[in-house]
Amino acid sequence: MPSTSFPRRARASALALGLALALAAPAAATGAAPSTPDAAELAALMPRVVAWRRDLHQHPELGHAEHRTAGVVAAHLRALGFEVRTGIAGTGVSGVLRGGLPAGPGGGPRIALRADMDALPVTEETGLPFASTVTTTYRGQPVGVMHACGHDAHVAILMGVAERLAARRDAFAGEVMLVFQPAEEGPPEVGQVFGAKAMLDDGLFADFRPDAVYGLHVWAALPAGEVGWRSGATMAAADEWTLRVDGRQAHGSRPWDGVDPITVAAQIQLAAQGILARQVDITRSPVVLTTGQVQGGVRFNIIPERVDMTGTLRTFDPAVREDVIARFERIARATAEASGASATLRVVNNAPLTYNDPALAERSGDVLRAALGAEATREMPLLTIAEDFSQYATAAPTFFFFVGATAPGIDPAAAPSNHSPRFMLDERALEVGVRALSALAFDALSAPGAGAPPGAALSP
Repeated sequence: MPSTSFPRRARASALALGLALALAAPAAATGAAPSTPDAAELAALMPRVVAWRRDLHQHPELGHAEHRTAGVVAAHLRALGFEVRTGIAGTGVSGVLRGGLPAGPGGGPRIALRADMDALPVTEETGLPFASTVTTTYRGQPVGVMHACGHDAHVAILMGVAERLAARRDAFAGEVMLVFQPAEEGPPEVGQVFGAKAMLDDGLFADFRPDAVYGLHVWAALPAGEVGWRSGATMAAADEWTLRVDGRQAHGSRPWDGVDPITVAAQIQLAAQGILARQVDITRSPVVLTTGQVQGGVRFNIIPERVDMTGTLRTFDPAVREDVIARFERIARATAEASGASATLRVVNNAPLTYNDPALAERSGDVLRAALGAEATREMPLLTIAEDFSQYATAAPTFFFFVGATAPGIDPAAAPSNHSPRFMLDERALEVGVRALSALAFDALSAPGAGAPPGAALSP
């Protein structure tokens, strides 16, 4: 159930919505009359992109359950003439479009553009007129479902890019694959494969080996109208860890008859923070070790037999990752044994380090500056968030960038972050995303060796 402060938050969200919608009506982002063929095309397209996003926002689906979303995407791609494949890793969708220009003896370029489709187990508190009211069960708990990370925007943006590519297929050689991926936020159960790897394992690129893979993410810490990226290491590797603490059940009034796993779990939680505070040089390589869930016991006067803890580890260096895991395991085991309990740690890597290929990042940065203007672009810092987009780097060089999502007049540092129940997307981000991803696609699909400057392929 929503907290008792929900009405106040809803009123604040409604004010933010009014500002966002006033500034981001479903038309050209500036609201000015289109002055170029490209601007006119975008002005005609954006009302549909906004409508797709709002529809998807109102009908969110968790990882590997994106059946409705996949159906919307597949129907759209088929209508545009893409060769569509569905059911990849369960609910994943891909669509391939071949350019109409002759590719030449060496074949034309091949690129892939990716959007993630899944929502989060979050009860929405935005007050939006198209807010989600969906509920479900996640890992045994009743939850709301919300696009609290903006994947609804990612899908709508890529659907818009699909329209632009289809309209200009006779102007490029080569092939483009659009990838609509399930379960970026994770599968229903711990230890199951996340969506990117699941699609790769299911043969996503078996018959289509891309030269590069591009992706984007709307980001509350950036103002709407801006994009950001960095070369090289960009986002952390993400591990999901589970720790089982086994004690001995006893009556709550006689703790000496048992071994209290709740007390042991608390001691492990505090001791583990010493790894970051005293044992790892975080000035050289940032590390985050967070506990996100602790479960144990069913009654006020029973000391339980077992406590389960789960959390995340974020690192930027494989050697540091292994060192922290070893230290965590040693601390957990020793702390438990000191009290007569036992502790078992399991660590599953959900996403490797997200890394932007330097040469691809340099070219892509030039393209984005040409498309959006230098004033709308910035270099990002290292981010301890993670993305399983990193899995695509096993197949081709990758480039991943961020699209600002927070409305003007709101401090991005104070805005509700991605994953918040009050995450609020300024819909101008949709047009920026379409423009940016289209520019990268058109540039990459330009005939190789033509010597065209970045952004030249944007001309209709």
